[in-house]
Amino acid sequence: MQKKPADTAVIEIRNVSTRYGDHVVHAGIDLEVRRAEIFALVGGSGAGKSTLLREMILLQRPDSGTIRVLGSDTQSLSEDETHALLKRIGVMFQHGGLFGSLDVRENIGLPLREHTALDDALIDEIAAWKLVLAGLKPETGAQYPSELSGGMLKRASLARALALDPELLFLDEPTAGLDPASAGGVDELVKKLRSLFGLTIVMITHDLDLLWQVADRVAVLGDGKVQAVGSMEELSKIDLPLVRQFFEGARGRAAQAQTRAH
Repeated sequence: MQKKPADTAVIEIRNVSTRYGDHVVHAGIDLEVRRAEIFALVGGSGAGKSTLLREMILLQRPDSGTIRVLGSDTQSLSEDETHALLKRIGVMFQHGGLFGSLDVRENIGLPLREHTALDDALIDEIAAWKLVLAGLKPETGAQYPSELSGGMLKRASLARALALDPELLFLDEPTAGLDPASAGGVDELVKKLRSLFGLTIVMITHDLDLLWQVADRVAVLGDGKVQAVGSMEELSKIDLPLVRQFFEGARGRAAQAQTRAH
């Protein structure tokens, strides 16, 4: 039976293994991310979430196995093919990743200046619109990263990630360090972006509220393997220690109770 577009795998990870010296990070990982879904990676410290993210965005290669992103095998691309693929991907890094010497508008415009032939005036206009899309006022563009609050910095980084109208968006700890109100705003923004643009969104997060509110499916990494994949509701019923740890304790119970109350 032919796959429907919505069921098409945007990312296919097959038997991926990664080592740092004698330390095994991934020992044969298999995962699929479907088109237009919000997919999350969770796991304890050292479970390999950030390494897998770096491999998916072409900053690192696994020792073995294959990773296909938007139909392309990431390990067999030419330099031109790599640049073409990266233009279809947006990344919001955990700590913002903005250049301190550039103002916010210049930071957002940087991918456009690098990958397009648009004139400066149009790039500035697009940057202002991306800021509004990320929930910031256009005048924020004149500020420098050091002048922004944590929540504003996250949103400015998201605006830059959206600069080239990506098909695939990666969010690295999008609510880390934010107060509850700011984190709640990120929940709504993630859902809005998927709804407006049909984006496929992959995120790493420890935020249980965010997982319950927005994630379609969640993969739990541990001991070098994918321990389980499913909705938060499905995972909450799995009796495996490395899965249970996300649902035990006050934070886990509170997040579940709040979600069910809605």
